[in-house]
Amino acid sequence: MRSRPRFTGLLLVCLLCTGQGNAAAETAPPPPSPPDQQWQPLFQQVQGAHLFKDQKTFADAVPRQDASALLAQWQQMRGQPDHLPTFIAGQFTVPGEATAYVPPTGETLRAHIEGLWPVLTRTTGTVDPRGSLLPLPKPYVVPGGRFREVYYWDSYFTMLGLASSGRWPQVRDMVDNFAWQLDQYGHIPNGNRSYYLSRSQPPFFSLMVDLLATHEGDDAYRRYLPQLRTEHAFWMRGADGLQPGAASERVVRLATGQVLNRYWDARAVPRTESWTDDLSTAAQAPQRAPSQVYRDLRAGAESGWDFSSRWLAEPGALASIRTTSIVPVDLNSLLFHLETTLARASKAAGDGNAARDFRRQAKARQRAINTLLWDAGHGWYADRDLDTGTIRPALTAAALFPLWLQVATPAQARQTAKAANTQLLREGGLLTTTVDTGQQWDAPNGWAPLQWVAVDGLQRYKQDALARRVGVRFLHTVQAVYERENKLVEKYVVDGSAGGGGGGEYPLQDGFGWSNGVTAALLDRLCPPRKRCDNAQDVGDED
Repeated sequence: MRSRPRFTGLLLVCLLCTGQGNAAAETAPPPPSPPDQQWQPLFQQVQGAHLFKDQKTFADAVPRQDASALLAQWQQMRGQPDHLPTFIAGQFTVPGEATAYVPPTGETLRAHIEGLWPVLTRTTGTVDPRGSLLPLPKPYVVPGGRFREVYYWDSYFTMLGLASSGRWPQVRDMVDNFAWQLDQYGHIPNGNRSYYLSRSQPPFFSLMVDLLATHEGDDAYRRYLPQLRTEHAFWMRGADGLQPGAASERVVRLATGQVLNRYWDARAVPRTESWTDDLSTAAQAPQRAPSQVYRDLRAGAESGWDFSSRWLAEPGALASIRTTSIVPVDLNSLLFHLETTLARASKAAGDGNAARDFRRQAKARQRAINTLLWDAGHGWYADRDLDTGTIRPALTAAALFPLWLQVATPAQARQTAKAANTQLLREGGLLTTTVDTGQQWDAPNGWAPLQWVAVDGLQRYKQDALARRVGVRFLHTVQAVYERENKLVEKYVVDGSAGGGGGGEYPLQDGFGWSNGVTAALLDRLCPPRKRCDNAQDVGDED
């Protein structure tokens, strides 16, 4: 596989083909440095003092003057009684708690989701440049709760719900925003915050274009071809000249010569939004360089699975995290989809040579996934350990990505489906992993996006009965929590208790973008023909 050079002349072309014009790019200020750089040492003192129960709160605060004046005034106040909380209260606009949305009494699950779209929609064409929020030219949907910005991979699953609601202009706006970020930054950040610019998230842009193409046809592929190429170049940067057994940023070349990808972050310091948590985690691993722990934590955040036993050398010990030493099966399946989409988009644009090149790259990646990320002994897909050169044997819901993105052979799909049925399926849906570590991306939690991956992926390989069991069980979990608490939440317990999920670094969040989107899409997918399904009960039994 070869790295694609970044096309520095694409900005004007891309903005014209997305219909955004030049004004947004010409007037957008350069992205600010993250708060932990701008406001040092004030930032570290505030986070260390735990003035806010959620460290993301101060990362999202907006100072009332520029950094140099702010720090100078802070130095003058130091030593006064209660100087720190007094100073922060006077000099920062701090985000408050999200207002709980109360649906009308007796509203169906689908109607509740429809009512949430405007509640979760934001418009930030201009922002205060002193804060961490980055502007976007068009409206977007946020997850909800503490997540006041748009998130990359969340948004694909949110867009499934927007499409279900017939809100195609909003789907187009979301795709345009991500295309704009590719033009502005050369990649799609984790979220539109300055402290997220050093990393991305699972590469779902090609799937977003796919979704829009179901409504707009091949015009969507032609329109976003430049940004699809930019996304690929970002993930493949460093591949050229990489020696066997070596890694560079997000690219690894295995000893056997195949090129695959891993998660990475350009910074190796504590996460801005979890500063003291990361300091504490690194302190628990005195045998490791703190910078390596920080980078692995950040790479875990790029994966979207922050955090999970997938990335840990010792289950339950976050300080043993080693994300950058692991080749993930879901990431590489997503990049296979990106390469096949680039082949299709190139063909639609009349570039046969590029189409053949991307098809070749996709086939090479498919062969590597089906050999190097396949656990023949257990009969499922898994991640690969770069340090040992072997498969990490744990079964996780990520094993369904090769089915969803049609990487798997029919035989591999059947074996993976059998394993998921016997080890991951529970009364309330599909488990994330089989291990209960207290991390949120482990048992007993089930996450909406992974339910969709499983249902859609299993159906692609004619495993319809299992797909229906997964989807119906998860819908009933969502329905039960909604009827009891009048809300959808970020994650769910799927072991039969039908409650909101737990674990991780912050309390369970309401909202919730991707739960809303997947629930609406599952209601559509599993509904009997010629019937409208507004609640889980409407889809019928699982058999």
